[in-house]
Amino acid sequence: MEKVYARWGYGSARFLGQGMEGVVHRLPGGWVGKAWFERTPEQVQDLAVFYHELAEQDLPFATPRMVAVHEYRKQAVSIEQELAGTSLGALVEAARLSTAAAHRVVVQVVAALGRTTAGPATRALPVLGEKGALRWDGHTWGKDMAALVERRTTQFWAVLERAVPNLEEVVAAVLSLLAQVDSPSPEQVVHGDICPGNILVDGAGRPTAVLDRGFCTTAGDAAFDAATAAGFFDMYGPRAGEHDRALTGVMVDELGQDRERMLLYRAVYALVSANVYSPTGEDGHFAWCVATFERQDVRTLLGLG
Repeated sequence: MEKVYARWGYGSARFLGQGMEGVVHRLPGGWVGKAWFERTPEQVQDLAVFYHELAEQDLPFATPRMVAVHEYRKQAVSIEQELAGTSLGALVEAARLSTAAAHRVVVQVVAALGRTTAGPATRALPVLGEKGALRWDGHTWGKDMAALVERRTTQFWAVLERAVPNLEEVVAAVLSLLAQVDSPSPEQVVHGDICPGNILVDGAGRPTAVLDRGFCTTAGDAAFDAATAAGFFDMYGPRAGEHDRALTGVMVDELGQDRERMLLYRAVYALVSANVYSPTGEDGHFAWCVATFERQDVRTLLGLG
């Protein structure tokens, strides 16, 4: 990719990593370049408009800002300012930050996003690689999320049915509960993927930036981030359940989130994202999502005993 970036005068590029949506390189002068896998230049430009809208939210941490969107052989390439800080995930993995301190960072990020007000650029974003925006004018948050559940489960029904017992009853119960969910006023900016790897912190363990918006970002209920962040902190480790319970408790006790609403959103996320990495359900993320419906608290909420 070095020749690609050099074409626009950004000099040499150093590989930083690869995510779900693209390959990221560090460029000279404090810039970061991202070559997008699926998004068109027009879609990336829409994301750039969203970034600008987000920057006006007066958040206590930095967020991405695109300064240019280019096209190279029909592939979108964006240039962003590099954000300062160290990955919270790396610090947790290296045991350089206590569990309590790391939990506090996640809660601070969720709380800050809960004070945002989503605008038209946020509402216009697609999620999970879909072509059109998730949100529709005149629709409630619950109605649009129900439509997403219906689309995703229909698309992957055969795979999900083999792994989730009584899938028809599960989906029906989730849709019934979503029908009772109205839109918050105002709607908040929902990140959709608040995990330690997407949070940067300073030397004192304070959040300096939040990354990777766009994969599941939309306008809606901040409780969705509270619910999913609790589960994302440690998805596969031996203490995953412990972290999940502790963070869920803090979200309820300190942020005033409703526990049952959070459980509903965990079920929603499990259904809509189960096949996002593997259409055939042959990866750890699929197994993690399926395990959601083995939880007694989720089963009780859905009336499954």
